[in-house]
Amino acid sequence: MNAIATTSNLAPTTLDLDVPDWLRECLTELPTSSEQAISSDLALITHAFEFAYQLHQGQYRKSGEPYIVHPVAVSGLLRDLGGSSTMIAAGLLHDVVEDTDVSAEEIESLFGAEVRQLVEGVTKLSKFNFSSKTERQAENFRRMFLAMAADIRVIVVKLADRLHNMRTLEYLKPEKQYQKALETREIFAPLANRLGIGRFKWELEDLAFKYLETDAYRQMQELVAERR
Repeated sequence: MNAIATTSNLAPTTLDLDVPDWLRECLTELPTSSEQAISSDLALITHAFEFAYQLHQGQYRKSGEPYIVHPVAVSGLLRDLGGSSTMIAAGLLHDVVEDTDVSAEEIESLFGAEVRQLVEGVTKLSKFNFSSKTERQAENFRRMFLAMAADIRVIVVKLADRLHNMRTLEYLKPEKQYQKALETREIFAPLANRLGIGRFKWELEDLAFKYLETDAYRQMQELVAERR
């Protein structure tokens, strides 16, 4: 692994979010002197976080949390899957082209062609709207998703993005909740299953069920609580 010289401008204690342990370790392991060398993987992740943190300043989630909480959560999910530093960086940067003034060309100049390819791919998929209610059409949409993503890692980043959004779906309006839950059940959970990502599949299905079949979900939760 090549080593590069870099320094960090952000300390975990100065950030307006709860920094997960894995990212805190990345930030605190960076040297304070530009003459010291660190691994290129660590530098890529830290640089991506700092870049995303600065760009998303002043942006907030529907929950009221700083927007950066979302890309940090997405990158954490990718890390837990064993994703490479390139995938983790793409998770941190996946919304910057869509939600800020940064271009894909700038992403490539700063983070390389691979990261750009993943970020661009996720941005393209984010513009995709699912409106079908039939299984046959849903399968066509799933195939279209796979065809649009030249690199399968794009789908994995998008699945992590959708999973965190589903975890915080309670902050959206009911009609939006239903739409996102339907997309998740018909498109994203089957894609996770097709790619062999069982942990994503089961949670996506459970969260979709929560919003699509609210009464049944509530009854199931009550039964589970009674058995404890």
